[in-house]
Amino acid sequence: MNVVVLAGGTGGAKLAHGFQQDLEPGELSVVVNTGDDTVRHGLLVMPDHDAVMYMLAGLFDDERGWGLRDETWAAIGMLERYGEDTWFGLGDRDFGTHIARNVRLLAGLSITESVLELQAALGIPSAILPMADEPVRTAVRTEEGWLDFQEYFVHRHQGPEVLDVRFDGIDGARPTTQVRAAIGAADVIVIGPSNPLVSLGPILAVPAMAELLARARSRGTPVVAVSGIIGGAALKGPADRMLASMGHESSARGVAAMLAPHIDAFVLDTTDASQAPEIDALGLRTLVTDTIMRDHDGRARLAREVLDFVAPPPADEAAGAAEPTEPDDADADPAVEP
Repeated sequence: MNVVVLAGGTGGAKLAHGFQQDLEPGELSVVVNTGDDTVRHGLLVMPDHDAVMYMLAGLFDDERGWGLRDETWAAIGMLERYGEDTWFGLGDRDFGTHIARNVRLLAGLSITESVLELQAALGIPSAILPMADEPVRTAVRTEEGWLDFQEYFVHRHQGPEVLDVRFDGIDGARPTTQVRAAIGAADVIVIGPSNPLVSLGPILAVPAMAELLARARSRGTPVVAVSGIIGGAALKGPADRMLASMGHESSARGVAAMLAPHIDAFVLDTTDASQAPEIDALGLRTLVTDTIMRDHDGRARLAREVLDFVAPPPADEAAGAAEPTEPDDADADPAVEP
C-alpha cells in the first residue's frame, strides 16, 4: 500500500505520523508545502517540512506545538545581543538542522536531495518531499499591503485581516521527479487537515500538480481530503479567520467545496455530521468520524479509518478476518464476533 499525503503545518504532520505508524517502511511519501519557507540569519528555514520531519522522527515538541522537544535557546540569545532580529524563534537544535541543510545546498545539492539526506540521518522510514525545488514564497494582503507570510504569521501573530493570498515564484515551480514518482505509484492520496489557503493552496497551485492528481484518479487511485475545520473553527492557526475574511465559508462543507475539483472523497468530524448530505451532493463520498488526533494512538486510528474508507481490504481477506469461530453452543448466534 503506497500512500501519499499532501501536508502543511501541524495537522498534516500529525496525520502523516499516523500513516507512518500504520504502514510498512517505504510505503509513505509526504509532499510538503514550501511556500512558508524563509531565510533567517542566512539560513534556509523550512517550517512545514521540518514540522513533518520532526514529527516522523519522534522529535516534535507536542506540548509546545512546534519545534523540537528538549530545545535550548543559547544561539538565539547571542544573536539578540548582537542586535539581530530574533522574533522568529529558532532553538539550538533547530539551528543544527538549518546549518546542515545549508551545507548541502552550498555543496550543490537540490533542496529535495538535501532534505532527504537529513531524513535518512534521523532514521525516518518515509520520504518527505518538497512540493518543488524552485523557491515559492507565500504573501498575504492586508490593509497595510502585502506581507511576507512569516511576517504575518509569526511577527504579527496572525493579527492583520487577510484579504488575499499570492504565491510568488509559483509559475516557475514544477513538481520534482520524486514527487511525480510518488504520486505515480500511489495507491491512495490523502490531502491532510491543513490550512486550505496557505498550506495546501501552494501545493495544488504548482503547475502540473493538479494534472498529476487527475491522472492518478483516472487510473483508479482515490484522492481523499480530511477537513481541518471542525465546528466552523480551526483547531490551531488562522485558517478559519482567513477563510472568512477572503469570502469563503469557514466550515467542513466550505473546505470540501474548495477541494472538490481534486478529490473523490471527504472526511469530516462528527461535530459536522449534519453537513455530510451537502458534501455528498458535491459528488463526494463522505466519512464522518472523530478527526481530532489527541495523541499518537489517535493519529494512527484516523489514518486506519481513512485507508479502510477509501481502500478497504480485498473481499477474500476481509471475509477471512470476519470469519467467526465455531460456537460451542448450537443455539449460539453465529454472527457474534469471536
